[in-house]
Amino acid sequence: MTPAVIDDTTLYAVLAPFAAAVVAPILTRWFKHNAAWPLALVPALIFLHFAGFIAPVSEGQSFVAAKAWAPSYGINFSVYVDGLSTLFALLISGIGTFIILYAGGYLKGHPQQGRFFSFLFMFMGAMLGLVLGNNLISLFIFWELTSITSFLLIGFDHLRAASRRAAIQALVVTGGGGLALLAGFILIIAATGEIEMSTLLGSPDIIKDSGLYLPIFILVLGGAFTKSAQFPFHFWLPNAMEAPTPVSAYLHSATMVKAGVYMLMRMHPLLGDTVLWTTVLPLFGGVTLIVGTLLAVRQTDLKLMLAYTTVASLGLLVMLTGTSHEKALEGAVLYLLAHSLFKGALFMVAGTIDHEAGTRDITKLGGLRSAMPVTFVAACLAALSMAGLPPFIGFIAKEVLYYGTWGWLELGLPITIVAVIGNSLMLVIAAAVAIKPFFGPKVETPKHAHEGPVLLFAGPVVLSVLGLVLALTAHTTGVLFVGPTLASLTGVFAELDLHLLPTKINAPLILSLITIGLGITLFTQIDKLRALIASVLMAIGWGPDKGFDQFVSGVVSISSLFTRFVQTGKMQTYMLLTFGFTAIAVLVPAYLVDSFPAMPRMPDYRFYEWGILLIAVLGLIAVLVAKTRLTAIVSLGIQGFAVALIFMMFGAPDLSFTQFMVETLSVVILALVMTRLNLSPRDHRSVPQAVLTGVVAVAVGLGLTLTLLAITQQPFDSRLSDFFTEFSRSIAHGRNIVNVILVDFRGFDTLGEIAVVVLAGLCVLALIRVRTKPDEEELAAPSEISKSKPAEVR
Repeated sequence: MTPAVIDDTTLYAVLAPFAAAVVAPILTRWFKHNAAWPLALVPALIFLHFAGFIAPVSEGQSFVAAKAWAPSYGINFSVYVDGLSTLFALLISGIGTFIILYAGGYLKGHPQQGRFFSFLFMFMGAMLGLVLGNNLISLFIFWELTSITSFLLIGFDHLRAASRRAAIQALVVTGGGGLALLAGFILIIAATGEIEMSTLLGSPDIIKDSGLYLPIFILVLGGAFTKSAQFPFHFWLPNAMEAPTPVSAYLHSATMVKAGVYMLMRMHPLLGDTVLWTTVLPLFGGVTLIVGTLLAVRQTDLKLMLAYTTVASLGLLVMLTGTSHEKALEGAVLYLLAHSLFKGALFMVAGTIDHEAGTRDITKLGGLRSAMPVTFVAACLAALSMAGLPPFIGFIAKEVLYYGTWGWLELGLPITIVAVIGNSLMLVIAAAVAIKPFFGPKVETPKHAHEGPVLLFAGPVVLSVLGLVLALTAHTTGVLFVGPTLASLTGVFAELDLHLLPTKINAPLILSLITIGLGITLFTQIDKLRALIASVLMAIGWGPDKGFDQFVSGVVSISSLFTRFVQTGKMQTYMLLTFGFTAIAVLVPAYLVDSFPAMPRMPDYRFYEWGILLIAVLGLIAVLVAKTRLTAIVSLGIQGFAVALIFMMFGAPDLSFTQFMVETLSVVILALVMTRLNLSPRDHRSVPQAVLTGVVAVAVGLGLTLTLLAITQQPFDSRLSDFFTEFSRSIAHGRNIVNVILVDFRGFDTLGEIAVVVLAGLCVLALIRVRTKPDEEELAAPSEISKSKPAEVR
């Protein structure tokens, strides 16, 4: 179905958070932490706007809106609203509303709270632009903007080295993946000629049938895997827990880390259901699921436990998306929705515990249920959904995904085993998060534990209760949210009939019972399991996180070596490298494509033309045999004067006069500089160095000569000349076309050239006025002009 065109309101909804980012510091200065209430209205209104799309999208409709951005390049600021983008927009704005409120209570009294609000809103706008982006280039811009804003949020506490390292690590990993994604988008545009996602989705086989499928697949996966923390790029996400808890609850549960999953789901119709897709994605997703859950069990910090289970959940989503099996994809959509709700709630619970008790180490917590009853209830509800127990949305998601993995004929058994093990370990973490801090004897904490304000518990309560409500209204959830999103992945719209409880005993139910039993068993042995995992990791020693430090260290070392090689402080080295690479840039491409121009026929010169050529040759010889630099500079002026004479013979006296003036001033100024410097007349270069510089000089001269010959042998395009001839008088009111070009048509270029000349003159003046103290060796050496002591300039 062709998307319907809508008005620009949705475009303004995407940009609204950026406007809120501007006013947030002002409101915070006026209302302090209570500014969270009016600021939360922005994402709430955005949520209501996208809620208006639920009904038409659930009926199979889709919508587009666009504004021209860079029309000459085909780049528009455009949005595409379908089931997938609507679900993500609702999650981003809905959860974002409670994150803004939570940040108001969590950072109460912080001197930079306004700046924090501003960063949150910028990230919110970037995420909305990403998931709604229709134009590939504008989508990429928002993609990278999420990396930049997450860098600001993770490194918010920039005075701490750990925060700075985590922010840089996240930026390097996700930013590097973003560059890979950009390359993939460019290849998509080259292979298809299309730049709009909605148009590409209308021809789902267009990329698969092209010869660029493999590189596009690799590059898109590079962007998605780094963003969604897939093994071996998973290490940045747990380290990002250095950020304040509102950042963890927002970026690392429902938004940024799911951007990679969104990209895989969005590209599924274009890249999915191939042998490569159904092999690579389940493999990496399954490994990430197991690694994430095992590392989560090892932790005792609540945020780190939740962070590693987020890594595992992202692996589960990638694994399910990689099956291309309709039921498994349905399970992926359900689990994406369930995970956003329970993980956002649990992150906020962890932050509230830390804020009110002074620690989030579960070994130092206990008996908080009486002191924090509301937080305790929210934690239990969210943990039950995370554990996949009824009557919560997490249970339905688990049932459906088991149905999908068990029914996948290709690799159903191993994928199902991985899913059961991963979900069992998830249950272990869910139980630990809900039981350890709240049950057992009361433990003395650094702070007197008490219930937080409404700003802190509003989000956890609403999100955890939503996990229950969506399960109790499973059929409606399937019709309004899951079905339309699944249609975006498969291209086929089908009505779903979800139920809270299974109607009969089947394989998914048995697998759920196995998961619950295995999870409970492992939870009873959690301390032993934690010690075992810790000992294995200690025995292994090396890990991707350490590898990142080694990579950065290696890059810095190589950069230092390269800098010492090219930045020697000697002008001779700079010129040699500059001209050497110029020669390579000119000659190598011509050699590779065999595009050397044909040599022209020698023209019939008149005697005075031969005389000018002879003057130029004699000047060149004089430069080469000159004993001193001053002599070489004066001899070099002969070349310029010869060129000026050629201009005069070809009927360009104004250009010839300019050349005479430039050459004269250049020789005078350079000679003046030389008289003020202590320069040895001897050439200190060894024979190999002299040969090398000679080869480079010849190569540059040959390359530029061949380039000029190739240009002059092309057909002359007179359109620009005709334009200047026709309009110099009528538009610029000048008869001298050259002057008109310089001061009118190319006036800014001329202004820039004048600025360069002025700056060069100032540099020469500064160089002349430098007061130097010559050493004994310099005093003993003869000057360029005479053997007298060089004068000091005052």
